[in-house]
Amino acid sequence: MLNRNKYLILSFLVLFLASCTNLDEKLKGDITEDIQIPGLGTGGGGGSGDVLGGAFAGLRNIGTANHSNVYSIQEITSDEMCIGAKGGDWFDGGILVELHRHTYTPTHAFITGTWNNLYSAINTTNELLKGGTLDANQTAQVRALRAYYYMKLMDFYGNVKIITQPGVDAPQATREQVFSFVESELLAALGVSAVGPGMNLANSPLGAGTDKNRINVYGALGIISQLYLNAETYVGTKMYDKAAAAAGYVIDSGAYSLCGDGCKVPNLGRRPSVTSDPENLEGYAAVFAPNNESNPENIFTVYYDEAKAGGMNFAMMSLHYSSQFTWNFTAQPWNGYATLEEFYNSYENGDVRKKNNFIVGPQLDFGGSAILDYAADDSDLQLNYTPAINELTPNCKREAGARPGKFSYKQLGRPDMDNDYPIVRLGDLYLIRGEAKARQSGNWNDALADVNVIRRRAKVSEYTTLNAAEFLKERGREMYQEGIRRTDLIRFGRYNDAWWEKPASQPFRNLFPIPQDAINASGGTLKQNPGY
Repeated sequence: MLNRNKYLILSFLVLFLASCTNLDEKLKGDITEDIQIPGLGTGGGGGSGDVLGGAFAGLRNIGTANHSNVYSIQEITSDEMCIGAKGGDWFDGGILVELHRHTYTPTHAFITGTWNNLYSAINTTNELLKGGTLDANQTAQVRALRAYYYMKLMDFYGNVKIITQPGVDAPQATREQVFSFVESELLAALGVSAVGPGMNLANSPLGAGTDKNRINVYGALGIISQLYLNAETYVGTKMYDKAAAAAGYVIDSGAYSLCGDGCKVPNLGRRPSVTSDPENLEGYAAVFAPNNESNPENIFTVYYDEAKAGGMNFAMMSLHYSSQFTWNFTAQPWNGYATLEEFYNSYENGDVRKKNNFIVGPQLDFGGSAILDYAADDSDLQLNYTPAINELTPNCKREAGARPGKFSYKQLGRPDMDNDYPIVRLGDLYLIRGEAKARQSGNWNDALADVNVIRRRAKVSEYTTLNAAEFLKERGREMYQEGIRRTDLIRFGRYNDAWWEKPASQPFRNLFPIPQDAINASGGTLKQNPGY
């Protein structure tokens, strides 16, 4: 086993999770699973019980869809979301404000926890590869998965250790070396020497399997397209032609399709007494639903299940305590994550993504009656999510901010949700190909064809001309809540901008600090990033 005492520090995030909300508030009401809800399904249903299960469970353990790890450091450092301190509730010693305002330090708990959990996930892949019991397909999948974890480490921290053997330490590698390692591992899994037009993937050991919770050849192409799209940021070399080729191969294969009109699933959150609740979720909304495991747009997803594969906690993280009565949740939400007003307003009315992605306005319970907040900090007792947020700290209003609803909620939902979380999906690949073509040519209008595919699905007018600023806005509207906004802002040179309750930050913030605990335990083999 890897000697975690040497370069992995045990996570102490439990202390912060325990303090992040006021869980003493009690709501009165009869919430029970005896409630009869016509047509309610179970959601979930994905996942593969095979030898690779432990390795792919790492995608949940690094926090792709919960509080304090990958999702948090990608979202609340960006212009998408914040967590307002409501008195002492959600202040957490100021660490959430530090992420929002880019004043994080090498001792920040979330930054430390993300480092630890990524290396723990890598250790699991190393143990599996060392065992020598995997076939060619399984080996290729694990190598591609490990490459994905290293891509995240490189994105977050820059110069990190490339550890490929359990219990064997390694020197700190440069970002260029990490990039080369990630690229070589993905190419090996794909069975090609380079990505480009005319590449033949017929002999790839990954194959074209249909399990979306595992990596097939299309999933690996999606990951490597993300790598190449950010190559100029990572190593100073433009690789946009390769990003376009990888994304284009998947798009042109016809193996996947955008979920549009006619692509639908039953709405598991529907309240029969509320006429505005649709019977089905269709198009964009179906991609992220609790029963999205077979969606034709998703290519590589993280398996989540309320009973068997927990860790997706968006309902708990985002919704007001009283929203328990809307969905009859078995536990009371924590009232944390909210959307910045300017980001919410970047959507035009009529954009189907705006309706799907956010929960706003007066809230109703399961029976259609107004939900009241008896501890409201304004004169209106009805719970009413407002796009405007009065302040980040110290007294953010309890109902302030449009709440994330993209990964929709179901009736009688547990704290752990069923929605599978996309790492690679076709909608993103259209945007990757469009952006890569535009950057390659120096003309943003070269992205029009791909971007307009996405806008047609969103029911908004197509662009006739395009520039970088508008492309970034459109990418944000499509990819909201998918844990990549910080990376996108860095690529567009906007991460250090000032926005609501955040002053302009210095460029060294584009990399997170290497955790001080890891440096202390490294015996001098880890060096801190500049600026920290």
